[in-house]
Order: sequence, then structure tokens, then C-alpha cells
Amino acid sequence: MSISNALHSRPEEISTSHRWAPSGSGGLSTGESIPMVSVVVPFYNEEGNVAELYARLHSVLDKSGWWYELIFVDDGSTDKTYRLLRELATLDPLVTVIRLRRNFGQTAALAAGFAHTRGEYVLAMDGDLQHDPSEIPVFLDKLTEGYDIVSGWRAHRIDNLWLRRIPSRCANWLMSKLSGVEIHDFGTTFKAYRGDLLRQLPLYGEMHRFIPAIASAYGASICEVPIQNINRTHGVSNYGISRTFRVMFDLITIGFLLRYMSRPLHFFGRLGLLTTTAGSFVAVFLLLQKLVSGTSVLPQHGPLMMFAAVLILVGLQMLALGLLGELSVWQHFNGSKQPYSISTVLHADECGHAD
Repeated sequence: MSISNALHSRPEEISTSHRWAPSGSGGLSTGESIPMVSVVVPFYNEEGNVAELYARLHSVLDKSGWWYELIFVDDGSTDKTYRLLRELATLDPLVTVIRLRRNFGQTAALAAGFAHTRGEYVLAMDGDLQHDPSEIPVFLDKLTEGYDIVSGWRAHRIDNLWLRRIPSRCANWLMSKLSGVEIHDFGTTFKAYRGDLLRQLPLYGEMHRFIPAIASAYGASICEVPIQNINRTHGVSNYGISRTFRVMFDLITIGFLLRYMSRPLHFFGRLGLLTTTAGSFVAVFLLLQKLVSGTSVLPQHGPLMMFAAVLILVGLQMLALGLLGELSVWQHFNGSKQPYSISTVLHADECGHAD
């Protein structure tokens, strides 16, 4: 489907009058037009899916009656994806296109999109048409019921058994146990959030799949809705077995962050005190042996003395590492660098001046 066909397939002329909150509503400043729903879609070499996804999103959202905006993020594509997205932004004022300077990865692309959303509700989905836009109203209905996060659940997966389903099932089980969040599918991008909560969450690495776990630390209420798992019809999947290993490392990271993100000294300090105390007990024992019985410590207990010294040194290093972690936390809460670099942000009234 071409861009022109996608536009012509719209049931009505492009107009923002019925999709935007009235001026001054919801505590907003007078004269400000704010969408109620922001849809964020990252793209990486998805030229065959751009027009069809755009048309299907508009079809669903126009019928739903929600005021909305579309945030499309080009994550350093090397095909015609950005050209198509730019054309959409030129023709449709509801579309904002963000182009990253290189391929930063899905989490960074989502973070860039989230940073430019204005909606009360934010919905994220992949750009490969494996997520069905017709399911969006189900997510929005759950948000209106009061949930902070609505996560998609691919209850019946059609992916490769050994490369995707089994590793995913193991990772989801571990994540559920580590975080205490009882959902079945952390991995899918198809999720809906309350915008004010989402924009408070830091994202980097592969952390987008763990947003429910991170948000749980903020007291977010989370639910799941079943979604379809659709085969890709255009383009090539960017998923590889190497991503499984990255996810496993992120599992360790998220387990640590959920418990000690704001107090790393509590983790490293405990290990440091334990090893320092053990080394000190051994050293005191050797000292008493020397003072009471006159034992020559080095010839008779040389290895034990070295062991005590190593324990004490390791304990002191752990304490120092905990203090450095506390410094990092202090810097984090006093301003942090974004995990992406934006080349261009296109709005309808600026497309004629974009590079």
C-alpha cells in the first residue's frame, strides 16, 4: 500500500478538530491543544509496513472517537522508511516523526517517542504489523477502568519453539519471580500506559520490556489483555538469538535495580561487612595464637593469614563500591543524559524546513 492510497483510504478528511482536547481542559493552559491518546511506533527498515500500519491505525482510532496523535520513530533505518514517514508527517498534522541519528535500538527509540508524547494515555506497538491495531480499544478501555499499565499477552505464540518461545517463557517466569509482577508476557512492545507515569521512568539497554517491573516499584497497577500473535508479511525480523543473552543480563540488572536502585550501599555494604568481619575474625584468631601460644604465624598459618587479608581487602572494596554507587544514584536523581540522539523532529507545519 502506498502513502497516497493510505491517505485516500481514510473515512474522512484529515481534521484535528474532533481528536484534540478543548483548550483549557484537564488543567491545561488556555489555548493548548492536547491529544488524549499518543501512539508510539518505532520503525527500523520497515518500508513495506509503514503505509498499511498508518492506514489501519487511523481506521481504528477514527472510529474509536478518541483524540489522538501518532508518534513514529525512525531508528536509523537504511531503506525508504524515513522517506515514507516524512511524507506522512508532511500530509497529516496528526503525525510526528522522530529520526534518530543511528540505530540506537528499540528501547532508545521508544524512549525518544515517549519523550515527545503529550497524551494522557500512551500506547506503544511494533511497526512490523505483528500487532493488530484493532485491539487498541481494548487497551484503552482497561486504562479508563483505572489501571496504570495494560500489557499485551501473546497467549498463543506462533514463533520458533527453540529460538523464541522457550527462551521467552523462561525469561518471563524469571522476571515475574524477580519483580513480583504476575504477568505472563513481559517481552511484547504492545502495551498501554498512563502518560504521566510513563514519562517518569528511565529507559536504556533493553529495558522497555521490563517497564511493568520498573513501574511496580512506583506503585503502578498492572493488568494483562490477550493479543494476537501475527506472522510478519513484509520485511525481515530483527530478532536474533543474541537478544536472548542480552535479556538474561538485563534480568540480573532489573532484579538488582528493583531492590537496590536507590540504595546500592545496602547491597554492597552487606557483602563488604560480611567479608570484612570474616577476615577480621580470622586475623584475631591468628593474633591470639601468636600472643597466647607463641606460634609462628607466617610459617604455620601463612595461607590462612593471606586468606584473612584478602577477605578484609575485598570487604573494603565492596564498601567503596557501594559508596560509588550512592554517588551515581545522587547524580542520576540530579539530572541524567538521554539514551538517544535525535537528528530531526518533524511536525506538519515544519516539514518544508526539515533537513
